[in-house]
Amino acid sequence: MTKVLLVGGGAREHAMAEAIVRSGGALHAALPNRNPGILSLAKEHVLVKDTDAPAIAEAARKWGVELAVVGPDAALASGVTDALQRAGVAVASPTKAAAEIEWSKAFMRDLLEKHQVPGRVKYRTFRSEAGVRDAIQEMWPVAVKPIGLTGGKGVKVSGDHVRTVDEAFAYAKECLSGGAVIIEEKVEGEEFSLQAFCDGNHAVPMPAVQDHKRAFEGDQGPNTGGMGSYSGEKGLLPFVTREEYDQGVVILNAILQALRKEGRPFVGTIYGQLMLSKTGPRVIEINARFGDPEAMNVLTLLESRYVEILQAMAAGELPASLVRFAHDATVCKYVVPEGYGVKSMANEPLAVDEAAIAKEGARVYYAAVNQTGGQRGKVVEATTTTSRSVGVVATGATLAEANAKADRALAHVTGPHLYHRRDVGSAALIAKRVETMRRVRGG
Repeated sequence: MTKVLLVGGGAREHAMAEAIVRSGGALHAALPNRNPGILSLAKEHVLVKDTDAPAIAEAARKWGVELAVVGPDAALASGVTDALQRAGVAVASPTKAAAEIEWSKAFMRDLLEKHQVPGRVKYRTFRSEAGVRDAIQEMWPVAVKPIGLTGGKGVKVSGDHVRTVDEAFAYAKECLSGGAVIIEEKVEGEEFSLQAFCDGNHAVPMPAVQDHKRAFEGDQGPNTGGMGSYSGEKGLLPFVTREEYDQGVVILNAILQALRKEGRPFVGTIYGQLMLSKTGPRVIEINARFGDPEAMNVLTLLESRYVEILQAMAAGELPASLVRFAHDATVCKYVVPEGYGVKSMANEPLAVDEAAIAKEGARVYYAAVNQTGGQRGKVVEATTTTSRSVGVVATGATLAEANAKADRALAHVTGPHLYHRRDVGSAALIAKRVETMRRVRGG
């Protein structure tokens, strides 16, 4: 039985942990919180900041782990992969240098431009206020982005978050306090996530997923880390054609080749946030790990042995034949503390009836909660933090079936101050996405 170290303590990592154990791995975990799902699966664990590379490497040496995978973006940017490799551990995650594709938006844009990767957008990077207002006026409508990691919450877009050039310029000045700001053209269409397993040479793609960033129903409110996501039958979304999906795969492979040419081979999971426009997929962000919540959708569908995929990625040779997914649809909805996205109600109790959720045909993945020690049978008791609490995922032969299962299962996550977006995966919201693309394509 292969000893596998997992770094991270969110719902994404709980889904990864479940996939590791399901495929015969002996799980060892380094996580910053008492995640009930991960703790119930781990042979051994250490509570540690997931950016503390020396402590994580020391735990790996102590446990004699043979293989590691890193979940969070901040951990990758902190060089956790590099520290583990120096400790003699095979790692199925990118090095700090390869992960710069995520932790520096300027690096990502410059890389795509230098290597003429398809799906590029117009952009300009600034490290002072000089020229910023002129660029916003010239490129309007725009997206304004801080240069570094933002957890999916730092981007402001014309029409959605800023209404005038003055508002966009004011936010750009805020971003400059972090060192730099990027002004990009706004691309009209529908955004989707395309993830892939990578061995440094090529990408083996996963089912396409659509995330929902806005905090409230009807796509209202501030951006969040993600309120839920869905995937369609046979790996496609209702508004994405097979040809458009394949164009997305071409983009990811082109990025891998660009990184290799720069001496930064990318090993691990890559995640493209792509905007489906009139002219095909355009690159909005590139992330160096699984999406959250998108990991829950695809890992729930994974039929292959995840540990074997991790081993093959770390070894630099992942055959496409090793990766298989079920053809079902999935719906994931996040339960969050009231106020999430603005000011969360932390340290509030919640209870999760795992047996009842399983009876509804769904799975539960724990996120930023702390188990309180109370567990009555299959009911887990925990408290909220300021971030997302629990992801509930259901599968079905159709999206409608998966959505109905998820809704029934959510009744078994209870607490006085919890909220979830009921419209994620609903027929009405999906119809709006399809209509948007019909209009964008000129239909």
